[in-house]
Amino acid sequence: MRKRKGAGRPTIADVAAQAGVSSITVSRALRDPQKVSERLRGKIDKAVRALNYIPDTHASALASSRSNVVGVLVPSLTNSVFADTLRAIYDALDGSPLQVQLGNSRYSAAEQERLVGIFLSQRPTAMIVSGIDQTPAARKMLEEANCPVVQIMETGPDPIDMMVGFSHYQGGRAAAQHLIDQGYRHIGFLGARMDPRTTRRLAGFRSALEDAGMFDPDLVKTTTTSSSVTLGGVLLRELARHRPDLDAVFCNNDDLALGALFGAQKAGISVPSQLGIAGFNDLEMMEAACPSLTSIRTDRYGIGRHAVNMIHAVLDGAPPPEKIIDLGFELQQRQSTDRNRQPV
Repeated sequence: MRKRKGAGRPTIADVAAQAGVSSITVSRALRDPQKVSERLRGKIDKAVRALNYIPDTHASALASSRSNVVGVLVPSLTNSVFADTLRAIYDALDGSPLQVQLGNSRYSAAEQERLVGIFLSQRPTAMIVSGIDQTPAARKMLEEANCPVVQIMETGPDPIDMMVGFSHYQGGRAAAQHLIDQGYRHIGFLGARMDPRTTRRLAGFRSALEDAGMFDPDLVKTTTTSSSVTLGGVLLRELARHRPDLDAVFCNNDDLALGALFGAQKAGISVPSQLGIAGFNDLEMMEAACPSLTSIRTDRYGIGRHAVNMIHAVLDGAPPPEKIIDLGFELQQRQSTDRNRQPV
């Protein structure tokens, strides 16, 4: 690694020297990556990370002040789970001088890191970032951001600044325990995308079944493919064909659960007498399905509201009531796991 000549905040010139390219090339790569070859982008990205460089596109204009922007990074703009939280953030900021700047990381930690750097270069008033699995570089940037930072949708022992959410591990454990308590004995797991939150739900599910002496790795069916209702039917069909003794499934989200229900109905498998189905998040469709579907209810709207309230508290000069707010979850039992009802 080349040594920087000066002290203080790294500059484009430092990045250029580190990467062995011109400052103009670095500027172009940061402004419009498509205009720079993949090889050069790789060298520049490596130098940016090594130096913890944050491009400051408004250095002169913002030298002594911050923008009125709250940067918000979520992994999806189409997933209803995040739509509920975004709606709450916009509602909570309504009437204030603060505006939302929204970024979509597309479930990529590297993309989230890139967006963190871009957003912080614009000196936001605060940052709201989904999840607790930031890259080391992204975490370091956020720790040094000198503005309120709230991690949302999850809780953990080591917040960057503040966090609000719930335990995905405990949610997965509660779903598995419910299926055990309902008398199901060959309980499977259907998972898609397998991002860190899903992985923790699976870990909680496994823990509950292991405690009951019932965990069977052969009943776990996962894919890195993006989740969808159609995929839920496909995964159920494949697992049931492989393991005809399957009598219940916990799906890592409601899309998969609804797809599993449709797949069971197409195959002539009665729900819940032959197959119990539980999902996660408790979207509106779970209660509207026939039979209605059991799910883990999470307070997505409340998460957004609390995140903004925590930011307002800090900006007003008062510490937030808590650094970590665990809103918990609630298991909503419905017809899909009620073995005492008539089969559908």
